[in-house]
Amino acid sequence: MGQRGEVFSTRMVKNDRTYFFNVKENIYGDMFLNIVESKGTMDSDKFIRQSIVIYQEDLGEFLKELQKSLDYIKQNR
Repeated sequence: MGQRGEVFSTRMVKNDRTYFFNVKENIYGDMFLNIVESKGTMDSDKFIRQSIVIYQEDLGEFLKELQKSLDYIKQNR
C-alpha cells in the first residue's frame, strides 16, 4: 500500500483568491488531483473553501474538456 496523503502541492494567488493544486495518494496508492479555491470573506479571519477532486483515471478526459473550454474563451473574447 502507498503513502496516504499529499505528495505534491503548488498554489496560485490572484487578488483575494488562492488556488491550490494538490496531488494526493489514497491508501491503495491511487493518485488524484484535488483543486481547492480559498477566498477571504468580509469577516477577515474567515475563508470560504471549495474543492474538486479529479481521479487519476479521469485526468486525460478532464484535461481534454478543460482545453475545449479554454479554446472557446480564447476564440470568443
